[in-house]
Amino acid sequence: MSIDPRVALQSLVSALEEHLAAAASRRGDDDPAVEAAYLSIADSFEAYEESLYDAYGEVTPLVIYEDDEDEAEEGQEAASGS
Repeated sequence: MSIDPRVALQSLVSALEEHLAAAASRRGDDDPAVEAAYLSIADSFEAYEESLYDAYGEVTPLVIYEDDEDEAEEGQEAASGS
């Protein structure tokens, strides 16, 4: 069951607003609130892109950035069968 793209878009906008608030009140370089907000943007974006494609066959020109550490972790999980 796909969600309405407008609902998914609103979730993405909310995630962006939460990230801005977390960044503005950052409590150090490794603030867990900023990390959580960052991940929320990625999750919300993926849900929006999927719902947009399901409803209209369209995608955005945006890509989720994954650093080398994230890619290495995914490779290890795939190799271990997780």
